Amino acid sequence: MAESISNAVGHKVAGKVAIITGGASGIGAATARLFADEGARMVVIADIQDELGNEVAASIGSHRCSFVHCDVTDEDRVKHLVESTVNTHGQLDIMFSNAGIVSPSTQTVLDLKFSEFDRLFAVNVRGMAACVKEAARAMVEKGVRGSIVCTGSVAGSHGIPRRTDYSMSKHAVLGLVRAASVQLAGHGIRVNCVSPNGIATPLTCKLHGLEMEEMQKVYGQLARLKGVVFTPKHVADAVLFLSSDDSQFVTGHDLVVDGSHVPLK
Repeated sequence: MAESISNAVGHKVAGKVAIITGGASGIGAATARLFADEGARMVVIADIQDELGNEVAASIGSHRCSFVHCDVTDEDRVKHLVESTVNTHGQLDIMFSNAGIVSPSTQTVLDLKFSEFDRLFAVNVRGMAACVKEAARAMVEKGVRGSIVCTGSVAGSHGIPRRTDYSMSKHAVLGLVRAASVQLAGHGIRVNCVSPNGIATPLTCKLHGLEMEEMQKVYGQLARLKGVVFTPKHVADAVLFLSSDDSQFVTGHDLVVDGSHVPLK
């Protein structure tokens, strides 16, 4: 029994080829490391942060991870990312569409700044749709029963008092996942969403001007579950589940990772 359990560890995505957008830091980087630890044949990190992306890939090892510069708002770059991955590694099994941004200012619907709105939607919605589209096309063409996971948010399932554009974008991600899951089910392709609570990452620390430990304390107040420091690894674990055969009959699902979220007022 002990031997069979031991053999199962480290092989959740054995032999799989995965793309992770927004993989240079935070949730994306944590997922890249976890996929490599769990036996992925190749993890392709895609991001616009070249230095960080190359550092993450190097820390994992060139035999398991590579970095590609890709701005997901450019559909041609996304298409090239997928095509080059398939051409180099034979197929694509997992797409973790994780790239996303937050507007620099908080906004209610009364004071929406549409210049910020358009940029945010270009990344969070159009960019995500491009990743789902191109990954699905590659999987269908190769006959791969693949898994596509999108990063949502608890802000995508209820109203919030500020960051209206962000909340809207994450509601749209859920719509994309639910539509795509129905449309791709006949090809054996699963499409799911992982929706974390507020989490301390380099992006959120920079946004709020706080150090990692301070940011963790702030976001810790958004969860009823105490005694656990919420980290990107917790989200990566959820992505691993949705990407592996452990969830082979799960599609169109929004897996919330929120520590029993406390609604904002």
